Amino acid sequence: MTLPAAPPLRLALCQLPANPAETDHLPLALEALRGAAAAGATVAVLPELFRGPYFCQDMHPAAFDRAEAVPAGPTTVALQHVARTCGLVVVGSVFERAAPGLHYNTAIVIDADGRVAGCYRKAHIPCDAGYEEKFWFAPGDSGFPVFATRAGRIAVLVCWDQWFPEAARLAALGGAELIVYPTAIGSLPAEDAAERARQQDAWRTVQRGHAIANGCFVAAVNRAGREGQIDFWGLSFACGPQGEVIAEAGSAPATAIADVDLARVSEVRNLWPFFRDRRIDLYGDLLRRWRTAPGGAP
Repeated sequence: MTLPAAPPLRLALCQLPANPAETDHLPLALEALRGAAAAGATVAVLPELFRGPYFCQDMHPAAFDRAEAVPAGPTTVALQHVARTCGLVVVGSVFERAAPGLHYNTAIVIDADGRVAGCYRKAHIPCDAGYEEKFWFAPGDSGFPVFATRAGRIAVLVCWDQWFPEAARLAALGGAELIVYPTAIGSLPAEDAAERARQQDAWRTVQRGHAIANGCFVAAVNRAGREGQIDFWGLSFACGPQGEVIAEAGSAPATAIADVDLARVSEVRNLWPFFRDRRIDLYGDLLRRWRTAPGGAP
Protein backbone atom coordinates (compact mmCIF):
# COMPACT_ATOMS: atom_id res chain seq x y z
CA MET A 1 0.00 0.00 0.00
CA THR A 2 1.37 3.39 -0.99
CA LEU A 3 0.87 6.13 1.56
CA PRO A 4 -0.28 9.54 0.29
CA ALA A 5 2.49 12.06 -0.18
CA ALA A 6 2.99 14.51 2.67
CA PRO A 7 2.03 18.09 1.82
CA PRO A 8 4.87 20.35 0.71
CA LEU A 9 6.16 22.56 3.49
CA ARG A 10 8.35 25.58 2.82
CA LEU A 11 9.48 27.07 6.10
CA ALA A 12 10.45 30.73 6.54
CA LEU A 13 12.69 31.70 9.46
CA CYS A 14 11.99 35.41 9.87
CA GLN A 15 15.07 36.63 11.73
CA LEU A 16 14.21 40.17 12.82
CA PRO A 17 16.60 42.84 14.11
CA ALA A 18 17.11 43.66 17.75
CA ASN A 19 15.11 46.62 18.99
CA PRO A 20 17.33 49.06 20.94
CA ALA A 21 15.10 52.04 20.09
CA GLU A 22 12.02 50.32 21.56
CA THR A 23 9.98 50.78 18.40
CA ASP A 24 6.96 48.71 17.42
CA HIS A 25 8.26 45.90 15.22
CA LEU A 26 4.82 44.63 14.24
CA PRO A 27 4.92 46.42 10.83
CA LEU A 28 8.39 44.96 10.21
CA ALA A 29 7.16 41.49 11.15
CA LEU A 30 4.13 41.74 8.87
CA GLU A 31 6.39 42.84 6.02
CA ALA A 32 8.64 39.84 6.65
CA LEU A 33 5.64 37.49 6.66
CA ARG A 34 4.36 38.88 3.38
CA GLY A 35 7.83 38.52 1.89
CA ALA A 36 7.98 34.91 3.09
CA ALA A 37 4.65 34.16 1.44
CA ALA A 38 5.86 35.75 -1.79
CA ALA A 39 8.87 33.41 -1.65
CA GLY A 40 6.49 30.44 -1.50
CA ALA A 41 6.60 29.78 2.23
CA THR A 42 3.72 27.81 3.73
CA VAL A 43 4.88 28.28 7.35
CA ALA A 44 6.62 31.32 8.82
CA VAL A 45 8.05 31.72 12.32
CA LEU A 46 8.88 34.97 14.13
CA PRO A 47 11.38 35.40 17.01
CA GLU A 48 10.45 35.37 20.68
CA LEU A 49 8.57 38.50 21.86
CA PHE A 50 9.20 40.01 18.44
CA ARG A 51 6.96 43.04 18.70
CA GLY A 52 9.06 45.09 21.12
CA PRO A 53 12.44 45.04 22.81
CA TYR A 54 13.52 42.10 24.92
CA PHE A 55 12.34 43.84 28.09
CA CYS A 56 13.23 40.89 30.34
CA GLN A 57 16.82 42.06 30.74
CA ASP A 58 15.70 44.07 33.80
CA MET A 59 12.90 44.17 36.36
CA HIS A 60 10.95 47.38 35.72
CA PRO A 61 7.21 46.89 36.29
CA ALA A 62 6.15 49.57 33.81
CA ALA A 63 6.82 47.07 31.02
CA PHE A 64 3.85 44.99 32.17
CA ASP A 65 1.85 47.52 30.14
CA ARG A 66 3.18 45.75 27.03
CA ALA A 67 1.14 42.64 27.83
CA GLU A 68 -2.07 41.88 25.95
CA ALA A 69 -4.86 39.36 25.79
CA VAL A 70 -4.50 36.16 23.80
CA PRO A 71 -6.03 35.47 21.35
CA ALA A 72 -8.16 38.63 21.34
CA GLY A 73 -5.25 41.10 21.50
CA PRO A 74 -4.00 43.30 18.65
CA THR A 75 -0.91 41.23 17.85
CA THR A 76 -2.89 38.05 17.32
CA VAL A 77 -5.51 39.87 15.24
CA ALA A 78 -2.84 41.38 12.98
CA LEU A 79 -1.13 38.02 12.51
CA GLN A 80 -4.47 36.39 11.73
CA HIS A 81 -5.09 38.92 8.98
CA VAL A 82 -1.74 38.34 7.26
CA ALA A 83 -2.08 34.56 7.63
CA ARG A 84 -5.50 34.63 6.02
CA THR A 85 -4.62 37.01 3.19
CA CYS A 86 -1.34 35.23 2.38
CA GLY A 87 -2.49 31.64 2.96
CA LEU A 88 0.36 31.23 5.43
CA VAL A 89 0.69 29.32 8.71
CA VAL A 90 2.17 31.82 11.18
CA VAL A 91 3.89 31.23 14.51
CA GLY A 92 4.10 34.39 16.63
CA SER A 93 5.22 35.13 20.18
CA VAL A 94 3.24 37.38 22.53
CA PHE A 95 3.55 38.74 26.07
CA GLU A 96 0.22 37.41 27.36
CA ARG A 97 -1.85 38.98 30.12
CA ALA A 98 -4.00 36.08 31.31
CA ALA A 99 -5.37 37.88 34.41
CA PRO A 100 -4.30 40.79 36.61
CA GLY A 101 -0.85 39.89 37.88
CA LEU A 102 -0.66 36.69 35.79
CA HIS A 103 1.43 36.74 32.63
CA TYR A 104 2.84 34.16 30.24
CA ASN A 105 5.39 34.03 27.46
CA THR A 106 3.02 32.66 24.84
CA ALA A 107 3.39 31.39 21.27
CA ILE A 108 0.39 31.45 18.96
CA VAL A 109 -0.10 29.18 15.95
CA ILE A 110 -2.37 30.61 13.27
CA ASP A 111 -3.48 28.39 10.42
CA ALA A 112 -3.45 29.48 6.79
CA ASP A 113 -7.15 30.43 6.92
CA GLY A 114 -6.57 32.84 9.81
CA ARG A 115 -7.94 30.49 12.46
CA VAL A 116 -6.03 30.30 15.73
CA ALA A 117 -4.95 26.67 15.85
CA GLY A 118 -3.84 27.05 19.45
CA CYS A 119 -1.36 28.50 21.92
CA TYR A 120 1.66 27.29 23.84
CA ARG A 121 2.79 28.90 27.10
CA LYS A 122 6.55 28.68 27.67
CA ALA A 123 7.21 25.96 30.22
CA HIS A 124 10.80 26.58 31.29
CA ILE A 125 11.39 30.10 32.58
CA PRO A 126 15.02 31.26 32.97
CA CYS A 127 16.51 33.51 35.60
CA ASP A 128 20.01 34.50 34.60
CA ALA A 129 22.10 37.59 33.95
CA GLY A 130 20.24 39.51 31.26
CA TYR A 131 17.30 37.08 31.29
CA GLU A 132 15.14 37.94 34.32
CA GLU A 133 12.10 36.08 32.99
CA LYS A 134 10.90 34.70 36.31
CA PHE A 135 9.96 38.24 37.27
CA TRP A 136 7.75 38.53 34.20
CA PHE A 137 6.24 35.14 33.42
CA ALA A 138 4.52 32.30 35.23
CA PRO A 139 5.60 28.82 34.12
CA GLY A 140 3.37 27.66 31.30
CA ASP A 141 0.38 25.43 31.99
CA SER A 142 -0.41 24.35 28.43
CA GLY A 143 1.66 21.17 28.35
CA PHE A 144 3.31 20.45 25.01
CA PRO A 145 0.52 20.53 22.42
CA VAL A 146 0.84 19.66 18.76
CA PHE A 147 -1.12 21.79 16.30
CA ALA A 148 -2.69 20.31 13.19
CA THR A 149 -2.28 22.92 10.45
CA ARG A 150 -2.78 23.00 6.73
CA ALA A 151 0.99 22.57 6.32
CA GLY A 152 1.52 19.75 8.82
CA ARG A 153 1.65 18.88 12.50
CA ILE A 154 3.67 21.54 14.32
CA ALA A 155 4.76 21.89 17.94
CA VAL A 156 6.05 25.16 19.35
CA LEU A 157 8.49 25.46 22.21
CA VAL A 158 10.17 28.73 23.22
CA CYS A 159 13.84 29.68 23.70
CA TRP A 160 14.94 28.27 27.11
CA ASP A 161 12.84 25.18 26.30
CA GLN A 162 15.56 24.42 23.73
CA TRP A 163 17.79 22.93 26.40
CA PHE A 164 15.29 20.38 27.73
CA PRO A 165 15.10 17.09 25.81
CA GLU A 166 11.97 16.04 27.69
CA ALA A 167 9.93 18.84 26.07
CA ALA A 168 11.02 17.94 22.55
CA ARG A 169 10.36 14.24 23.20
CA LEU A 170 6.83 14.88 24.46
CA ALA A 171 6.09 17.09 21.46
CA ALA A 172 7.36 14.41 19.09
CA LEU A 173 5.39 11.68 20.87
CA GLY A 174 2.34 13.90 20.43
CA GLY A 175 2.79 13.66 16.68
CA ALA A 176 4.89 16.70 15.83
CA GLU A 177 6.63 16.51 12.47
CA LEU A 178 8.20 19.92 12.98
CA ILE A 179 9.22 21.61 16.25
CA VAL A 180 9.88 25.36 16.09
CA TYR A 181 11.51 27.52 18.73
CA PRO A 182 10.91 31.28 18.70
CA THR A 183 14.08 32.51 20.37
CA ALA A 184 15.89 35.47 21.92
CA ILE A 185 19.44 34.38 22.73
CA GLY A 186 22.79 36.10 22.60
CA SER A 187 26.01 36.95 24.37
CA LEU A 188 26.76 39.29 27.26
CA PRO A 189 29.65 41.80 27.36
CA ALA A 190 31.70 39.71 29.79
CA GLU A 191 31.77 36.73 27.40
CA ASP A 192 34.78 36.67 25.10
CA ALA A 193 34.86 35.37 21.55
CA ALA A 194 35.86 31.84 22.58
CA GLU A 195 33.02 31.57 25.11
CA ARG A 196 30.57 33.00 22.60
CA ALA A 197 31.63 30.38 20.04
CA ARG A 198 31.24 27.57 22.58
CA GLN A 199 27.75 28.74 23.51
CA GLN A 200 26.65 29.05 19.90
CA ASP A 201 27.94 25.59 19.10
CA ALA A 202 26.19 24.11 22.14
CA TRP A 203 22.95 25.86 21.19
CA ARG A 204 22.97 24.43 17.69
CA THR A 205 24.15 20.99 18.82
CA VAL A 206 21.43 20.45 21.42
CA GLN A 207 18.68 21.30 18.94
CA ARG A 208 20.16 19.11 16.24
CA GLY A 209 20.18 16.40 18.91
CA HIS A 210 16.45 16.91 19.51
CA ALA A 211 15.84 16.42 15.79
CA ILE A 212 17.91 13.25 15.69
CA ALA A 213 16.54 11.72 18.91
CA ASN A 214 12.96 12.34 17.79
CA GLY A 215 13.20 11.85 14.03
CA CYS A 216 11.63 15.20 13.19
CA PHE A 217 12.46 18.62 11.78
CA VAL A 218 13.56 21.35 14.19
CA ALA A 219 13.94 25.08 13.62
CA ALA A 220 15.00 28.01 15.82
CA VAL A 221 14.30 31.65 14.93
CA ASN A 222 16.30 34.32 16.74
CA ARG A 223 16.62 38.09 16.68
CA ALA A 224 19.85 39.70 15.47
CA GLY A 225 21.93 42.60 16.77
CA ARG A 226 22.75 44.48 19.96
CA GLU A 227 20.02 45.45 22.39
CA GLY A 228 20.83 46.63 25.90
CA GLN A 229 23.49 44.31 27.28
CA ILE A 230 22.70 41.41 24.93
CA ASP A 231 24.28 40.87 21.53
CA PHE A 232 21.68 38.63 19.88
CA TRP A 233 23.39 36.07 17.66
CA GLY A 234 20.92 35.64 14.85
CA LEU A 235 22.06 32.31 13.36
CA SER A 236 18.49 31.04 12.93
CA PHE A 237 18.52 27.59 11.39
CA ALA A 238 16.46 24.55 10.48
CA CYS A 239 17.59 20.93 10.51
CA GLY A 240 16.21 17.62 9.35
CA PRO A 241 15.50 14.40 11.26
CA GLN A 242 19.12 13.26 11.05
CA GLY A 243 20.38 16.60 12.29
CA GLU A 244 21.37 17.88 8.85
CA VAL A 245 21.18 21.67 8.56
CA ILE A 246 18.88 22.57 5.68
CA ALA A 247 18.75 26.35 6.07
CA GLU A 248 20.51 28.95 8.16
CA ALA A 249 20.81 32.69 8.52
CA GLY A 250 23.86 34.71 9.43
CA SER A 251 24.22 37.35 12.11
CA ALA A 252 22.18 40.02 10.29
CA PRO A 253 18.39 40.34 9.95
CA ALA A 254 17.20 38.08 7.14
CA THR A 255 14.63 35.47 6.20
CA ALA A 256 16.01 31.98 5.62
CA ILE A 257 13.92 29.50 3.65
CA ALA A 258 13.93 25.74 4.23
CA ASP A 259 12.16 23.17 2.07
CA VAL A 260 10.89 20.49 4.43
CA ASP A 261 10.09 17.01 3.15
CA LEU A 262 7.71 15.68 5.79
CA ALA A 263 7.85 12.20 4.29
CA ARG A 264 11.35 11.90 5.77
CA VAL A 265 9.90 11.87 9.28
CA SER A 266 8.36 8.41 8.81
CA GLU A 267 11.32 7.20 6.78
CA VAL A 268 13.86 8.12 9.44
CA ARG A 269 11.73 6.90 12.33
CA ASN A 270 11.44 3.52 10.59
CA LEU A 271 15.19 3.46 9.97
CA TRP A 272 16.10 4.55 13.51
CA PRO A 273 13.21 3.27 15.67
CA PHE A 274 14.00 5.15 18.86
CA PHE A 275 10.33 5.34 19.80
CA ARG A 276 9.98 1.56 19.55
CA ASP A 277 13.00 0.86 21.73
CA ARG A 278 12.34 3.31 24.56
CA ARG A 279 12.28 1.67 28.01
CA ILE A 280 9.62 3.73 29.74
CA ASP A 281 9.47 1.08 32.46
CA LEU A 282 12.95 2.22 33.55
CA TYR A 283 12.44 5.97 33.47
CA GLY A 284 10.50 6.50 36.68
CA ASP A 285 13.29 8.63 38.16
CA LEU A 286 12.56 11.30 35.56
CA LEU A 287 9.50 12.18 37.63
CA ARG A 288 11.54 12.73 40.78
CA ARG A 289 12.97 16.11 41.72
CA TRP A 290 16.45 14.56 41.90
CA ARG A 291 18.14 11.26 42.46
CA THR A 292 20.65 10.85 45.27
CA ALA A 293 24.04 9.60 44.09
CA PRO A 294 25.85 6.82 46.02
CA GLY A 295 28.01 9.40 47.76
CA GLY A 296 24.96 11.20 49.07
CA ALA A 297 25.23 14.28 46.85
CA PRO A 298 22.25 15.09 44.62
